Amino acid sequence: MFQELLGAIIAAGAVGLVYMSAGMRVVKQYERGVVLRLGRLRGEIRSPGLALIVPVVDRLYKVNMQIVTMPVPAQEGITRDNVTVRVDAVVYFKVVDAAAATINVEDYRFAVSQMAQTSLRSIIGKSDLDDLLSNREKLNQGLELMIDSPAIGWGVQIDRVEIKDVSLPDAMKRSMARQAEADRERRARIINADAELQASRKLAEAAQQMADTPSALQLRLLQTVMAVAAEKNSTLVLPIPVELLRFLERGQQPAALAESHQPDGTTGSHPADAGGELRQSEPQQSEPQPPVGTGDAQQSAAVDGTQQPTGIGDSAAPRS
Repeated sequence: MFQELLGAIIAAGAVGLVYMSAGMRVVKQYERGVVLRLGRLRGEIRSPGLALIVPVVDRLYKVNMQIVTMPVPAQEGITRDNVTVRVDAVVYFKVVDAAAATINVEDYRFAVSQMAQTSLRSIIGKSDLDDLLSNREKLNQGLELMIDSPAIGWGVQIDRVEIKDVSLPDAMKRSMARQAEADRERRARIINADAELQASRKLAEAAQQMADTPSALQLRLLQTVMAVAAEKNSTLVLPIPVELLRFLERGQQPAALAESHQPDGTTGSHPADAGGELRQSEPQQSEPQPPVGTGDAQQSAAVDGTQQPTGIGDSAAPRS
């Protein structure tokens, strides 16, 4: 009798142990447990650790609370300025309410993915190409707001949305490259013209300074000669300023005038006077004279009855 009772106790204990082991669940640190008893949600959410449920009656659903990284497939659309682009993005989200993520939506991952794709298409249609390329931060905020609005009811919080890449047609890439090249060339020309303007202003100031101080021009000339001589050249070209020649010419003019006004009427050895003497010594061509013995001379010869010479050749003949 005692042995039968001991066997029954052992059997009951084994059954109870098996029953308890069937109701044991382990919830990890990054998970939360949602218990449904006979299809109805229990009020408490099971924390990480060992969770006991009633076998067959209760069902435990584990919900991951980690941040999920979900890539959004590339979506093709037409921008507001009629440019066809392909845009892909990535969404970072996490579950903040395990019960709502289990009860309110069938598959919160799939729901967030579809919402992200539709929101991305909407953003493409509302934006210009320049905004997609340069103003992505604003578009990311708008995309995050569009996805987060319905996701709040699913117990999901959108942490961040980023546009990854914007694919353009090859023709559009070539057009943008030409536009960028033309813009860079325009800026280069403007910078070059501005440099020329500044250089001309400095040169004008330097010229004005040299005009006020003539010795500065000579010093600049010597500095140029020194710079050329430093290169070990066999030939040295020495420029002579036109102003120096004019200065020397003005210095020689008073001496020439003084020599030309001497009392004895002699002239000096000035090149201009020598040139004048040369010009005076040149034979002057005489104009042809009319033949002698024409006109009144012939009439007087006829009255006297003597023959007068009529030309240069007749002047040598003796009178008859």
